[in-house]
Amino acid sequence: MTNSNTFVIVGAALAGVSAAEELRKQGFDGRIVMFGREARHPYIRPPLSKDFLAGKEEADKAFVHPESWYEENSIELELGTEVTSINRNEHTVTVRGEQVDAEPISYTKLLIATGSTPRQLQVPGATIPGVHYLRSLTDATALRAELRDGGKAVAIIGSGWIGMEVAATARELGNDVRVILNSEIPLTKAIGGELGQFFADVQAEHGVIFDRSTTVEEIVPTDDGVVGGVRVGERSVLAADLVVVAIGAAPTVELAVASGLEVDNGILVDASLRTSDPDIFAAGDVANAFHPTIGARIRSEHWANALNQGPAAARTMLGQDVSYDEIPYAYSDQFEIGMEFSGYLPLIGDATLAYRGDPAKREFIAFWMLGGRVVAGMNVNVWDVNEDVQGIIRRGNIVDVAALADPDVPLKSL
Repeated sequence: MTNSNTFVIVGAALAGVSAAEELRKQGFDGRIVMFGREARHPYIRPPLSKDFLAGKEEADKAFVHPESWYEENSIELELGTEVTSINRNEHTVTVRGEQVDAEPISYTKLLIATGSTPRQLQVPGATIPGVHYLRSLTDATALRAELRDGGKAVAIIGSGWIGMEVAATARELGNDVRVILNSEIPLTKAIGGELGQFFADVQAEHGVIFDRSTTVEEIVPTDDGVVGGVRVGERSVLAADLVVVAIGAAPTVELAVASGLEVDNGILVDASLRTSDPDIFAAGDVANAFHPTIGARIRSEHWANALNQGPAAARTMLGQDVSYDEIPYAYSDQFEIGMEFSGYLPLIGDATLAYRGDPAKREFIAFWMLGGRVVAGMNVNVWDVNEDVQGIIRRGNIVDVAALADPDVPLKSL
């Protein structure tokens, strides 16, 4: 199985698929081989904590493309298959799976899009039945079955976007929900305390309970060996029928580390998404990419990053001059709140907030200001403005705060 014109993609999720699609759009007519650990066809992850989990959509809505698309575009999709090693000197990968030969597979260019892996809870009882994580469609299917009829006591450990979205979905399905966090305010790392408290207030109004600044000591089993509660600190056990662990994710870098690529909070890549090996590239959750606009590295685990970074890596693999400078984007839906966020997370810690609209009325745009410039923006229940917000960020102008706050001043003019 050798071909001097073979591009190998390790990882069969959105970043890998979007890269393969771009290769074909750009006219690449060589061999494309994509390896995925899961046995199911590639899918996107946002519905897993939103509409699929809530029972509003079925699994087929999450697939990136129909199954026939891969054959129609001559993409060899090897599912249920793991790439176990990369031989950079020989330009080969070794794989393990039922549907592929054991012989090493040669590559001309290699893209690593292995995504991220949920961080595991390290306490007694963390592996008993009833403890859930949410990363895969299999995870979401199991959790959906538990939540759909309501009436369960659900403990969510962690208060990032996944934890908060699952909390909202579980509560809307009629479950009793409590969020256990080791800080005072949820979402602080993502959007800061002021806006994190905004989302906490929304959730609390819908009956979600927050156990703040709390350390989980144990998942307590029932006599039947399933989840019965969560022991926190010195307090008595908090009753729970099931636990959702949402304490973040780590980039899946084991393959890169073993092959000697440079790794630090993900695979280090330049603005063209090239690793320390000129024939190996990385995209999506696993890539810690240099962003040319801010002169710093950004590793983003959001859908839009995978969607856009994959094609950029593909163009670099084809020898094009690429500088990936997309503004990071994320969105979230919680109860009646819908939001879009665009901006540079490494910069918002030192920024100050300005508002257009009134957060108390739950229709507003928040702007993070640093040195008179907008470095991030979040529109909450205000729609069709995200491109304008990104335009302000991209232009990097000194912006008058009064004009920024004035709804009569068009955002396009700032």
